[in-house]
Amino acid sequence: MSVSPSVFLQESEENNVKSVETKQSQTTFIASEDPLQNLCLASQEILRKAQQSGRSKCLKCGGSRMFYCYTCYVPVENVPIEQIPVVKLPLKIDIIKHPNETDGKSTAIHAKLLAPEFVNIYTYPCIPEYEEKDHEVALIFPGPQSISIKDISLHLQKRTQNKGKTDDLERPSIKRKKTEEQESCDFSDGKCKGTTLKRVIFIDSTWNQTNKIVTDERLQGLLQVELKTRKTCFWRHQKGKPDTFLSTIEAIYYFLVDYHTDILKERYKGQYDNLLFFYSFMYQLIKNAKYSGAKQATELTH
Repeated sequence: MSVSPSVFLQESEENNVKSVETKQSQTTFIASEDPLQNLCLASQEILRKAQQSGRSKCLKCGGSRMFYCYTCYVPVENVPIEQIPVVKLPLKIDIIKHPNETDGKSTAIHAKLLAPEFVNIYTYPCIPEYEEKDHEVALIFPGPQSISIKDISLHLQKRTQNKGKTDDLERPSIKRKKTEEQESCDFSDGKCKGTTLKRVIFIDSTWNQTNKIVTDERLQGLLQVELKTRKTCFWRHQKGKPDTFLSTIEAIYYFLVDYHTDILKERYKGQYDNLLFFYSFMYQLIKNAKYSGAKQATELTH
């Protein structure tokens, strides 16, 4: 049966449209599957080279590692430290790591590597003393008493005022000074002298192990902050847990992004994106490996 040229051209155009639509849908799918693709990152060429050359020696302990030493918190020999980005943070971060958390699987180390002057890691039961600093410290962890990031300033103001009243009773001579500071508070714009959040605490642990740390008496009474709901990209997904349970480095990153816009009231321009320098590279490596494996399996079955 012959086909007229006009019919052939019409079918050809329809096929081309379908092809374009398929490619566009594939592109959209890939974009939605890769939320880390639009980050403002330093060049990861040094990581690509290190990945090709394989494990290298830690210059401190001599251990054989890939990219960095998770014991000493330093890059390994074939990853020069001067080629690793340094991130400046608006506050200090303390990470309390569960003793059963495997060092080599923890993403908390990324924060220490990339913002060494602002991040400290403690292994439980070691916890710093926060008792006299509860008006400037917050625990980032969901719970019945947790607040949103945008409400941090208001709650810090209340704590500062309560602390001022207590101090006035103990030291009447400075009552006027305390009162003047409290009157300088502007509740409308969320700013008040002496109410700046100076330190935040994150718990590095599987969700099933967090209870022992979060219920420790040394963390009781601290302002508790809950992050906005976001989906994790972590490749070590915890069995039986929703995909909104973030890895430690994701939680730190998303907190800082929201803190920058909601509390500092500044436009976010990727200032903390390099906290995901190692994380995004590893994510892409694993994603590519999975894709290659799935492609090879498809080729074998067809």
